Amino acid sequence: MEVGYCRLVTISTDSLTETNEYRSGVGAHWPFLSDAGRVVQKDLDIAEYTDPLHNPMIPHVIVLEPELIIHKIYGGYWFFGRPTMEDLRQDLRAVTKKCRADWDITTPEMKRAWQEGRKELFYPYGKTYAQTIHEQD
Repeated sequence: MEVGYCRLVTISTDSLTETNEYRSGVGAHWPFLSDAGRVVQKDLDIAEYTDPLHNPMIPHVIVLEPELIIHKIYGGYWFFGRPTMEDLRQDLRAVTKKCRADWDITTPEMKRAWQEGRKELFYPYGKTYAQTIHEQD
């Protein structure tokens, strides 16, 4: 995910302690959010209604474009409903291709832009790497 400049977030209906234990247990280094009050579950209407005792959420994976635009939603309670790593790679490829002007720098237009000094079309888009890293902090 870091190589592709993507971010990942996990939202759980577990308590904060249980959520942190799960995060540590899987060795995750991305944010895990606890929604023990089921706010997201209610807002998105994704309660697992066949288990009223535990009141879990139906697992979902939502792939977002910049500005939080929904690219694709996977509603996968069962194994085959969940995205594979290849599904996610293809989704993130499509999103990145859509939002990065320099996706294919081999086109004549991009070669000409580079020769003309139009660096704003190429990552880090007219900034120095130091400026880009500073903005991420």
